Amino acid sequence: MDLATTTQEVVNKVEEGVEKGLEVVKENFKNVASHLPFANLAKSTKDTFSIEIDLPGVKKEDIELKVEDDYLTVSAQRHYKTETKEEDYYLCESNFGLISRSFVLSDNIDRESIQAKFENGRLYLSLDKVASKKAKSISIS
Repeated sequence: MDLATTTQEVVNKVEEGVEKGLEVVKENFKNVASHLPFANLAKSTKDTFSIEIDLPGVKKEDIELKVEDDYLTVSAQRHYKTETKEEDYYLCESNFGLISRSFVLSDNIDRESIQAKFENGRLYLSLDKVASKKAKSISIS
């Protein structure tokens, strides 16, 4: 066996291993993403930001909001179960477990005035700027 053939075989095995590894990583990311709630971030006004987070199958009492250092973390326990019982089959789909999402808070967000409202499986957060960072109009005399 010559050196070129041996080298090509080694390269092929390495490429095959990398491809299999990438598939495993992709599948793991897909599993992680399924436990992250979807969120919409928006600037409502020049002094207020809003975040809407989808939390289907979650009850209000199972949601925890926490501000720690520069992070706002939303955690919830999901208890979701759908059952279909028919004469010739039974189907049960459930989705249980902890879901969590964290957001970095910039220095201009007033951590003491964050407001939250939960309605129809969606959490609405309102974040105001610190008073000293809000836009001000200055009159000219």
